[in-house]
Amino acid sequence: MNVSVLANSLIGSEIIKIGNEVNDMKSKGTDIANLTIGDFDPSIFPIPEALKDAIVEAYNQHQTNYPPADGILALRETIVELLKDRYDLDFKSNEILVSGGSRPLIYATYLALVDPGDKVIYPAPSWNNNHYCHLSSAEGIAVETTEETNFMPTAAILKPHLKGATLLALCSPLNPTGTMFTKEQLEEICDIVIEENKSRSAGEKPLYVMYDQIYSLLTFDKEHINPVSLRPEMRDYTIYIDGTSKCLAATGVRVGWGFGPAAVIAKMKAFLTHIGAWAPKAEQVAVAKYFSDKAQVDTFLAAFKSQIRLSLDTIYDGFQEMKAEGFAVDAIVPMGAIYLTLKIDYIGKTTPSGQVLKDSADVNFYLIKEAQAALVPFSAFGTDETKSWFRASVGGCSLKGIEEMIPRIKKALAQLS
Repeated sequence: MNVSVLANSLIGSEIIKIGNEVNDMKSKGTDIANLTIGDFDPSIFPIPEALKDAIVEAYNQHQTNYPPADGILALRETIVELLKDRYDLDFKSNEILVSGGSRPLIYATYLALVDPGDKVIYPAPSWNNNHYCHLSSAEGIAVETTEETNFMPTAAILKPHLKGATLLALCSPLNPTGTMFTKEQLEEICDIVIEENKSRSAGEKPLYVMYDQIYSLLTFDKEHINPVSLRPEMRDYTIYIDGTSKCLAATGVRVGWGFGPAAVIAKMKAFLTHIGAWAPKAEQVAVAKYFSDKAQVDTFLAAFKSQIRLSLDTIYDGFQEMKAEGFAVDAIVPMGAIYLTLKIDYIGKTTPSGQVLKDSADVNFYLIKEAQAALVPFSAFGTDETKSWFRASVGGCSLKGIEEMIPRIKKALAQLS
């Protein structure tokens, strides 16, 4: 069948490939610890009861017609207050754009700012920037990060790539690592962006920053930071991505929001108007009502984060115990989001059946089959397949399932030679 060049050149998702393997094993009755998808099992992590009630109430009130293209005013005004209260950010309602989750906002950011052939800089590992570059015909520049900085990009590694670039895509807490910027790291990045923009001529596009903070309310011992609070000069060229999907375990509710310079937000709105990617009106009404009660939100977040942290810590502690016993594994202390960064350094080892594990994907599929433990290698997020780092996502697995998984991984690794 003849289809477009773009359609023919779409890159498949490694996470979906792993998920298909997991689902195939589940269909055969295998009990598997699925730590692949960045989602929540509602039986383990349900959305807040008050939010669910508000959604039902909104449907009963017949809030089922088209919402405004940029989101209902009540929600945008609630977001204005949320930004002031939780981030000390001052944005007006016309600088906020609501959509069906955060993905349309990320795509709209690319469409509004990036011309074919423009340079887009993003760290590796990071989530889906390679795909958005492909969809927008951008020249994607993946800048590889290292464990020494918890896989967060630094000004030093980004600066050589800034000249002439249109967009710098950042995320904190970071998917896939669950790690965060330090204040000093982000300040230094802001400073080089400001320096670069001051060097550009009046008619030249500035270097924009897309700052994905969808996990900003899911942090543990570290405080979330953002560019404009650190450097007010960043306000004219920073587009934020945020929403409810992660902080309320509400991935299927589909209410996200972006905010930034009014002129850019207006262009993003125009794109999404044609796509029709708005959030359902009833859900918007419910989210506005829910977030207007700060104490209610804080109570939910405290319990929710405690549950997530316990799952993350259980994996972290298990891997540290294995490391102490001489296994070639490691883990980075969880800082935020629902992810843990794991090192499983067994590339080149041989399985009992004689198979040589030639890359991180082989190691992963070995653990799926022998330990009933499914992770995602960092190669799915833009790093080299020879790197032994993996993402564990705890939203879809019970604490009991995680506790039972650790000895299975240990046993499977002990069988390698």
